[in-house]
Amino acid sequence: MFRTIIAGIGKYVPENIVTNSDLQKYMDTSDEWIQERTGIKERRYADRTSETTTTMGVEAARIAIERAGTTPQDIDFIIFATLSPDYYFPGCGVLTQRALKMKEIGALDVRNQCSGFVYALSVGDQYIRSGMYKNILVIGSDKHSFGLDFSTRGRNVSVIFGDGAGAVVLQPAEDDTRGILSTHLHCDGESAELLAMYNPGTHANHWLDQQLADFDNAEIGEMFMSHAMIDKAQNFPFMDGPSVFKKAVVKIPETVMEALDTNSLRPSDIDMLIPHQANLRISQFVQQKLGLGDDQVYNNIQRYGNTTSASIPIALCEAWEQGKVKERDLVCLASFGSGFTWGSALLRW
Repeated sequence: MFRTIIAGIGKYVPENIVTNSDLQKYMDTSDEWIQERTGIKERRYADRTSETTTTMGVEAARIAIERAGTTPQDIDFIIFATLSPDYYFPGCGVLTQRALKMKEIGALDVRNQCSGFVYALSVGDQYIRSGMYKNILVIGSDKHSFGLDFSTRGRNVSVIFGDGAGAVVLQPAEDDTRGILSTHLHCDGESAELLAMYNPGTHANHWLDQQLADFDNAEIGEMFMSHAMIDKAQNFPFMDGPSVFKKAVVKIPETVMEALDTNSLRPSDIDMLIPHQANLRISQFVQQKLGLGDDQVYNNIQRYGNTTSASIPIALCEAWEQGKVKERDLVCLASFGSGFTWGSALLRW
């Protein structure tokens, strides 16, 4: 059976840097307030008219494809992870196929938010292992800045997120000492509404009335897009931050240990842990719980914020570019996000 390797990797972040001080123009916040709670100093925002989730993903993909020593015409399948697609439908995968002038290959969109890239990587791994495809393009890309509430009302969410994209090209290798060793995926829908964007949607309040009865700050009310919905900020993301934090610091270490146990390894064997860049405080807690040193964990949320499905591939690409991920290193990717969903992937670089 083939082992799946990452043959090429690329990233793209917009040129526009938005600092914490810049956000003070729109909301009651401060650099100190944001850094204390999240560790974030700045983030990137895409151009409102010339950059989309897909165009950012395409830029990252071009780099990954070139580094893999291949061409867009060689790609035989696309997996695109995002929570912020260009259109409600069709998905970003087909737009990528068009933009890169690829053959009429298959394209799959993954909607698992912060866990999207790990889920997409797992799907691609199975296709490679089965021999169905030989060059799979996996993209994680998100453009949050177009849909955030830039007011004091929305600051708990809006200060966290940024825009960007990362991509990898997966290929088969007969060397079973390299590549993806295992992937592990989980979800718990009991908490689905605690980190979600409810509207616009087709739920008609079926889930929300009962699930959010205890959350006074979650005004749902309207079922269809209206001025009242906009006035109540029901068209912006909702997050119960403390609940997300408490769950993440439990589930991320669990899924890392699951990957290690599956492969008869220990935390001390990890050369680099790339956690989803949700909050620097979460990453620091996970690092402490696993007993890892600073040189075993890579964080870049300070400069990019939470780019959701793009955060892991951007961080992995950056760590590799800086020489912090080297050939034969044991690398663990771990994510947690809306759903709740979480997962890990363990690979030998």
